[in-house]
Amino acid sequence: MAVIVNIHQAKTELSKLLERALAGEEVIIAKAGKPVATLSPIKPVRGRKRTLGSAKGKVWISPDFDAPMPDDWLDAFYNGPIFPDNPLPPSKTVSPDQ
Repeated sequence: MAVIVNIHQAKTELSKLLERALAGEEVIIAKAGKPVATLSPIKPVRGRKRTLGSAKGKVWISPDFDAPMPDDWLDAFYNGPIFPDNPLPPSKTVSPDQ
């Protein structure tokens, strides 16, 4: 059987109402006597267990993935325009450690 409570009662007795919802009881929250929300438990997500190494051979990382970027890329990154429609004049390249 459903229990209907007003918003004030729901605020003051939230912990008790949550316990009732977890026990399977339908809890309806009403505003001015009209139902507006229900409390219900969230069903646990049951995913399959992940297996370590399942992506072996499917991922490739370039040997130079951490090589420094070319100077023109660094200049565009550190000194480039924020918005392409408003380009900034070229400036001296700023190194990342400055």
